[in-house]
Amino acid sequence: MGRGGLGLARVSVVVRAGAAPLWWLGVLAAGVGLLPEGLTGRRVGVFAGAALFLVTAAAVTCARRGRHAALTAEATRAARQDILQDRAVTVRNWRRGHRWWLAAGFLAALGSAFALPAAGGMALAGAGAGLWAKAARLGRRERDLDMLFWVRVDWLGPRAGAPAGRRVKGYRATGVHAGDAAPGGARRRPQRVSA
Repeated sequence: MGRGGLGLARVSVVVRAGAAPLWWLGVLAAGVGLLPEGLTGRRVGVFAGAALFLVTAAAVTCARRGRHAALTAEATRAARQDILQDRAVTVRNWRRGHRWWLAAGFLAALGSAFALPAAGGMALAGAGAGLWAKAARLGRRERDLDMLFWVRVDWLGPRAGAPAGRRVKGYRATGVHAGDAAPGGARRRPQRVSA
């Protein structure tokens, strides 16, 4: 980057990037997974899937919670020459880097239906719900502190790894109007101008 500028990706966008594909692949796998009777029967599979959904969502939501809190607390101000990555680019990079993992998870969820119908798909959907909840929690922190958190793109690596992983040494912070994503990583809605 020119004159010391760094490429920065929004932390909450990276977290949220996997939520939609995991959710929809999980819903699809759960629906298809209801077709076979499985070893346990559909009723047991659905109850087991509901439990897996809740456990997976809670585990994903709480994963690295302390590390995220520490990194946000110690965030340094972004430099003027830093380049803020667009939301769409961050999402595309994450999904491209994880496409084989998503495909493998979907196939595993489908295969598990022959033992526990729908359960694997519901666990996959729970992971997506957990990522949404984690991004929402980050968004609340961004609103409370009135700043947005960013991570260096080179620390995420070519596969857009975890924004609180071992390679990440710290976050950078900007004002809440920087970039094209709202707190929590959702698309920023255009402001309505009152007449």
